[in-house]
Amino acid sequence: MADKPEQPADEKLTLHPRNPHRSRYNFPKLIKALPALRDFVFDNQYNDLSIDFTDPEAVKTLNKALLKKHYGVAHWDIPEGFLCPPIPGRADYIHYMADVLAEANGAKVPEGSAVKVLDVGVGANCIYPLVGNKTYGWSFRGTDVNDTAVSSAKKIVADNELAEVINVWKQGIPDAIFKGVINEGDQFDFTMCNPPFHASWKEAAAGSRRKWNNLDTKEKSELNFGGRNNELWCEGGEARFLNKMIAESVEYDSQVCWFSSLISKKETLPGCYKSLDYFKAVDVKTITMSQGQKTSRILAWTFLDKTQREQWFANKPK
Repeated sequence: MADKPEQPADEKLTLHPRNPHRSRYNFPKLIKALPALRDFVFDNQYNDLSIDFTDPEAVKTLNKALLKKHYGVAHWDIPEGFLCPPIPGRADYIHYMADVLAEANGAKVPEGSAVKVLDVGVGANCIYPLVGNKTYGWSFRGTDVNDTAVSSAKKIVADNELAEVINVWKQGIPDAIFKGVINEGDQFDFTMCNPPFHASWKEAAAGSRRKWNNLDTKEKSELNFGGRNNELWCEGGEARFLNKMIAESVEYDSQVCWFSSLISKKETLPGCYKSLDYFKAVDVKTITMSQGQKTSRILAWTFLDKTQREQWFANKPK
């Protein structure tokens, strides 16, 4: 029976210890990595260097600089209107899942291309595969239902010569999550997802307004700018999406070591725990991540017991 936490794990008030973005942005070094960022940097009211986080072009250029300086990604861009994610928070997901894998690998994070990750909803930005590959050398399969997002992610991969370790697939079954992208013979060490959190466009817009209203209190933004419908909302919101994901995951219980997803609303967790218990997940983890005023959670579950997970990594090519 799944171990259903009564509440999320201990609150983590800062980014993961291995996250290179724990300290404030070093704008002089970022400008050195990407001179184009200089046009967007200014002294704010606290006499600190900053950018205008209400300017999507400034935020995108900051992302370009972060990716180039910290991950060696020389070519990155996204189409207008698509999600421009906060890289520090995305990197946290990668590092915490690395810790989950390490538990069955002699407390050592498994590295190298033999570690396979499935990113459900890779988006036009392809951030998770870029960060995961550049940090740990992992291989990724990224999937998305949106043609433009798939084309954008593929271009990022090609422009950075990463096709051998990152491949991007169109999910041709719009209502499916794993079906059609996990094939017979595939094995993934974990799956990850940043699901559409909202139940409607109206709800998504209200959430965005709250973020904009709070923006002037933030020295380092953790906001997402842009986002198409399938990135921000879906019918039933994250609760329905997660329950569907959990139900589908049973069909691939021996092909995936750990399934995981971000959870935005803690109110979503009880229903997920109930579903995981119903489908007989063996182990369930809830990892709370905090970045400034923003809190999110990773929900991870597996159908493999501890011995099976240890054997999984013992059999993995070194």
